[in-house]
Amino acid sequence: MPNESSVNGYLDEVNAALAALTETLETESGDEELLDAVCAQAVRAIPDADLASVTAIHTGRPRTAASTDDRTEEIDRAQYALGDGPCLEAARSGEIVRLSMPAADQAWPDFAATARKLGVGSYLAAPLHIDETLSGALNLFGFGDHGFRDSDSELLKLYTTVVSSSLRAARRYRDTRRLVVQLEEAMRTRGVIEQAKGILMAVHKVSADDAFRLLVTESQHSNTKLHEVASHFVHSVVSGHENRLGAVESG
Repeated sequence: MPNESSVNGYLDEVNAALAALTETLETESGDEELLDAVCAQAVRAIPDADLASVTAIHTGRPRTAASTDDRTEEIDRAQYALGDGPCLEAARSGEIVRLSMPAADQAWPDFAATARKLGVGSYLAAPLHIDETLSGALNLFGFGDHGFRDSDSELLKLYTTVVSSSLRAARRYRDTRRLVVQLEEAMRTRGVIEQAKGILMAVHKVSADDAFRLLVTESQHSNTKLHEVASHFVHSVVSGHENRLGAVESG
Protein backbone atom coordinates (compact mmCIF):
# COMPACT_ATOMS: atom_id res chain seq x y z
CA MET A 1 0.00 0.00 0.00
CA PRO A 2 1.51 3.39 -0.93
CA ASN A 3 2.62 5.54 1.96
CA GLU A 4 1.56 9.16 2.43
CA SER A 5 4.68 10.45 0.72
CA SER A 6 4.03 8.26 -2.33
CA VAL A 7 0.39 9.33 -2.52
CA ASN A 8 1.38 12.98 -2.38
CA GLY A 9 3.92 12.38 -5.11
CA TYR A 10 1.29 10.70 -7.29
CA LEU A 11 -1.12 13.60 -6.76
CA ASP A 12 1.62 16.05 -7.68
CA GLU A 13 2.09 14.18 -10.97
CA VAL A 14 -1.66 14.25 -11.63
CA ASN A 15 -1.74 17.99 -10.95
CA ALA A 16 1.23 18.58 -13.25
CA ALA A 17 -0.33 16.44 -15.98
CA LEU A 18 -3.63 18.30 -15.74
CA ALA A 19 -1.84 21.65 -15.82
CA ALA A 20 -0.04 20.62 -19.01
CA LEU A 21 -3.32 19.42 -20.49
CA THR A 22 -4.97 22.74 -19.62
CA GLU A 23 -2.28 24.56 -21.60
CA THR A 24 -3.19 22.46 -24.63
CA LEU A 25 -6.90 23.15 -24.13
CA GLU A 26 -6.20 26.88 -24.08
CA THR A 27 -4.59 26.75 -27.54
CA GLU A 28 -7.99 25.99 -29.15
CA SER A 29 -6.59 22.79 -30.65
CA GLY A 30 -8.85 20.32 -32.45
CA ASP A 31 -10.13 17.06 -30.97
CA GLU A 32 -7.23 15.00 -32.33
CA GLU A 33 -4.58 17.19 -30.71
CA LEU A 34 -6.51 17.33 -27.44
CA LEU A 35 -6.91 13.55 -27.24
CA ASP A 36 -3.22 13.06 -28.04
CA ALA A 37 -2.47 15.32 -25.08
CA VAL A 38 -4.91 13.36 -22.89
CA CYS A 39 -2.99 10.15 -23.68
CA ALA A 40 0.45 11.68 -23.14
CA GLN A 41 -0.50 13.23 -19.82
CA ALA A 42 -2.26 10.04 -18.64
CA VAL A 43 1.04 8.16 -18.93
CA ARG A 44 2.63 10.92 -16.88
CA ALA A 45 -0.11 10.93 -14.25
CA ILE A 46 -0.48 7.18 -13.61
CA PRO A 47 2.73 5.67 -12.15
CA ASP A 48 2.49 2.18 -13.70
CA ALA A 49 1.33 3.29 -17.16
CA ASP A 50 3.75 3.01 -20.08
CA LEU A 51 1.42 3.53 -23.05
CA ALA A 52 -2.06 4.94 -23.56
CA SER A 53 -4.84 5.17 -26.12
CA VAL A 54 -8.35 6.58 -26.41
CA THR A 55 -11.13 4.43 -27.83
CA ALA A 56 -13.91 6.56 -29.32
CA ILE A 57 -17.28 4.96 -30.07
CA HIS A 58 -19.59 6.65 -32.55
CA THR A 59 -22.88 5.07 -33.70
CA GLY A 60 -21.72 1.83 -32.12
CA ARG A 61 -18.43 1.64 -34.01
CA PRO A 62 -15.17 1.88 -32.04
CA ARG A 63 -11.93 3.37 -33.29
CA THR A 64 -8.67 4.48 -31.74
CA ALA A 65 -8.87 8.27 -31.75
CA ALA A 66 -5.45 8.89 -30.15
CA SER A 67 -2.50 6.93 -28.82
CA THR A 68 1.05 7.26 -27.59
CA ASP A 69 2.35 4.24 -29.51
CA ASP A 70 1.41 2.11 -32.54
CA ARG A 71 1.39 -1.00 -30.34
CA THR A 72 -1.67 0.25 -28.50
CA GLU A 73 -3.55 0.56 -31.77
CA GLU A 74 -2.81 -3.06 -32.67
CA ILE A 75 -4.08 -4.21 -29.27
CA ASP A 76 -7.18 -2.04 -29.65
CA ARG A 77 -7.88 -3.45 -33.12
CA ALA A 78 -7.86 -6.98 -31.72
CA GLN A 79 -10.72 -5.95 -29.44
CA TYR A 80 -12.65 -4.11 -32.14
CA ALA A 81 -12.45 -7.12 -34.47
CA LEU A 82 -14.05 -9.33 -31.83
CA GLY A 83 -16.48 -6.70 -30.60
CA ASP A 84 -15.32 -7.37 -27.05
CA GLY A 85 -12.43 -6.65 -24.73
CA PRO A 86 -11.56 -4.59 -21.66
CA CYS A 87 -11.72 -1.18 -23.36
CA LEU A 88 -15.15 -1.95 -24.81
CA GLU A 89 -16.26 -3.36 -21.46
CA ALA A 90 -15.19 -0.15 -19.70
CA ALA A 91 -17.05 1.96 -22.28
CA ARG A 92 -20.21 -0.16 -22.07
CA SER A 93 -20.34 -0.66 -18.30
CA GLY A 94 -19.15 2.77 -17.22
CA GLU A 95 -16.76 1.01 -14.80
CA ILE A 96 -12.99 0.83 -14.60
CA VAL A 97 -11.46 -2.45 -15.85
CA ARG A 98 -8.11 -3.47 -14.33
CA LEU A 99 -6.26 -6.70 -15.04
CA SER A 100 -3.04 -8.54 -15.81
CA MET A 101 -2.70 -10.64 -18.94
CA PRO A 102 -3.04 -14.00 -17.10
CA ALA A 103 -6.31 -12.70 -15.66
CA ALA A 104 -7.46 -11.71 -19.16
CA ASP A 105 -6.75 -15.12 -20.71
CA GLN A 106 -10.09 -16.64 -19.83
CA ALA A 107 -12.35 -13.69 -20.67
CA TRP A 108 -10.45 -12.23 -23.64
CA PRO A 109 -7.82 -14.72 -24.87
CA ASP A 110 -7.24 -13.03 -28.26
CA PHE A 111 -6.77 -9.64 -26.61
CA ALA A 112 -4.38 -11.15 -24.03
CA ALA A 113 -2.35 -12.96 -26.70
CA THR A 114 -1.98 -9.80 -28.80
CA ALA A 115 -1.02 -7.74 -25.75
CA ARG A 116 1.58 -10.27 -24.59
CA LYS A 117 3.06 -10.49 -28.09
CA LEU A 118 3.65 -6.73 -27.96
CA GLY A 119 5.19 -6.80 -24.49
CA VAL A 120 2.18 -5.57 -22.52
CA GLY A 121 1.54 -7.35 -19.21
CA SER A 122 -1.06 -5.14 -17.52
CA TYR A 123 -4.09 -3.15 -18.59
CA LEU A 124 -6.28 -0.44 -17.11
CA ALA A 125 -9.27 1.17 -18.84
CA ALA A 126 -11.67 3.86 -17.65
CA PRO A 127 -14.89 5.04 -19.32
CA LEU A 128 -14.63 8.42 -21.00
CA HIS A 129 -17.79 10.33 -21.87
CA ILE A 130 -17.60 13.83 -23.31
CA ASP A 131 -20.95 14.25 -25.07
CA GLU A 132 -23.28 12.44 -27.46
CA THR A 133 -20.64 12.58 -30.22
CA LEU A 134 -17.62 11.41 -28.22
CA SER A 135 -17.59 8.60 -25.70
CA GLY A 136 -15.50 5.49 -25.17
CA ALA A 137 -12.57 4.68 -22.92
CA LEU A 138 -9.11 5.84 -21.90
CA ASN A 139 -6.83 2.79 -22.00
CA LEU A 140 -3.51 2.38 -20.18
CA PHE A 141 -0.94 -0.32 -20.87
CA GLY A 142 1.87 -1.46 -18.56
CA PHE A 143 4.90 -3.52 -19.55
CA GLY A 144 5.05 -5.20 -16.12
CA ASP A 145 2.71 -7.95 -14.93
CA HIS A 146 1.61 -5.93 -11.88
CA GLY A 147 -1.99 -5.71 -13.14
CA PHE A 148 -1.99 -2.08 -11.98
CA ARG A 149 -2.87 -1.10 -8.40
CA ASP A 150 -5.93 0.18 -6.60
CA SER A 151 -4.19 3.55 -6.36
CA ASP A 152 -3.72 3.57 -10.16
CA SER A 153 -7.46 3.02 -10.60
CA GLU A 154 -8.30 5.85 -8.22
CA LEU A 155 -5.86 8.22 -9.88
CA LEU A 156 -7.22 7.32 -13.33
CA LYS A 157 -10.78 7.89 -12.10
CA LEU A 158 -9.77 11.34 -10.86
CA TYR A 159 -7.91 12.09 -14.08
CA THR A 160 -10.75 11.05 -16.40
CA THR A 161 -13.31 12.99 -14.35
CA VAL A 162 -11.33 16.21 -14.74
CA VAL A 163 -10.47 15.46 -18.37
CA SER A 164 -14.13 14.85 -19.29
CA SER A 165 -15.19 18.14 -17.71
CA SER A 166 -12.33 20.02 -19.36
CA LEU A 167 -13.01 18.60 -22.82
CA ARG A 168 -16.71 19.38 -22.51
CA ALA A 169 -15.85 22.96 -21.57
CA ALA A 170 -13.40 23.21 -24.48
CA ARG A 171 -16.03 21.95 -26.92
CA ARG A 172 -18.62 24.39 -25.59
CA TYR A 173 -16.14 27.24 -25.96
CA ARG A 174 -15.32 26.25 -29.56
CA ASP A 175 -19.01 25.89 -30.41
CA THR A 176 -19.77 29.29 -28.87
CA ARG A 177 -16.85 30.91 -30.67
CA ARG A 178 -17.98 29.40 -33.97
CA LEU A 179 -21.51 30.70 -33.40
CA VAL A 180 -20.18 34.19 -32.64
CA VAL A 181 -18.18 34.18 -35.89
CA GLN A 182 -21.25 33.04 -37.81
CA LEU A 183 -23.39 35.74 -36.21
CA GLU A 184 -20.77 38.40 -36.95
CA GLU A 185 -20.67 37.28 -40.57
CA ALA A 186 -24.48 37.25 -40.76
CA MET A 187 -24.67 40.78 -39.36
CA ARG A 188 -22.00 42.00 -41.75
CA THR A 189 -23.64 40.46 -44.81
CA ARG A 190 -27.11 41.55 -43.72
CA GLY A 191 -25.87 45.13 -43.40
CA VAL A 192 -24.56 45.33 -46.95
CA ILE A 193 -27.70 43.65 -48.33
CA GLU A 194 -29.86 46.23 -46.57
CA GLN A 195 -27.66 48.99 -47.99
CA ALA A 196 -28.10 47.65 -51.52
CA LYS A 197 -31.86 47.33 -51.04
CA GLY A 198 -32.07 50.90 -49.79
CA ILE A 199 -30.22 52.27 -52.82
CA LEU A 200 -32.40 50.30 -55.23
CA MET A 201 -35.57 51.45 -53.47
CA ALA A 202 -34.50 55.09 -53.58
CA VAL A 203 -33.32 55.10 -57.18
CA HIS A 204 -36.04 52.99 -58.78
CA LYS A 205 -38.88 53.81 -56.42
CA VAL A 206 -39.57 50.11 -55.77
CA SER A 207 -40.62 48.27 -52.62
CA ALA A 208 -38.22 46.49 -50.31
CA ASP A 209 -39.45 43.14 -51.65
CA ASP A 210 -38.86 44.19 -55.25
CA ALA A 211 -35.40 45.50 -54.42
CA PHE A 212 -34.55 42.20 -52.74
CA ARG A 213 -35.83 40.27 -55.76
CA LEU A 214 -33.50 42.28 -58.00
CA LEU A 215 -30.55 41.24 -55.84
CA VAL A 216 -31.66 37.60 -55.78
CA THR A 217 -32.10 37.54 -59.56
CA GLU A 218 -28.61 38.92 -60.11
CA SER A 219 -27.23 36.40 -57.61
CA GLN A 220 -28.81 33.52 -59.53
CA HIS A 221 -27.80 34.79 -62.97
CA SER A 222 -24.20 35.39 -61.96
CA ASN A 223 -23.94 32.35 -59.67
CA THR A 224 -22.62 34.65 -56.96
CA LYS A 225 -23.50 34.76 -53.27
CA LEU A 226 -26.18 37.30 -52.44
CA HIS A 227 -24.03 39.34 -50.06
CA GLU A 228 -21.26 39.52 -52.68
CA VAL A 229 -23.73 40.85 -55.27
CA ALA A 230 -24.93 43.43 -52.75
CA SER A 231 -21.40 44.42 -51.76
CA HIS A 232 -20.32 44.82 -55.39
CA PHE A 233 -23.40 46.90 -56.18
CA VAL A 234 -22.93 49.22 -53.19
CA HIS A 235 -19.25 49.64 -54.03
CA SER A 236 -20.05 50.44 -57.68
CA VAL A 237 -22.54 53.13 -56.64
CA VAL A 238 -20.21 54.67 -54.07
CA SER A 239 -17.31 54.70 -56.54
CA GLY A 240 -19.47 56.23 -59.30
CA HIS A 241 -19.49 53.26 -61.65
CA GLU A 242 -22.56 51.95 -63.39
CA ASN A 243 -24.04 48.64 -62.30
CA ARG A 244 -26.67 46.76 -64.25
CA LEU A 245 -28.78 46.22 -61.11
CA GLY A 246 -29.59 49.88 -60.94
CA ALA A 247 -27.61 51.37 -63.80
CA VAL A 248 -27.02 54.29 -61.47
CA GLU A 249 -24.17 56.66 -61.24
CA SER A 250 -23.42 58.66 -58.16
CA GLY A 251 -22.11 62.20 -58.18
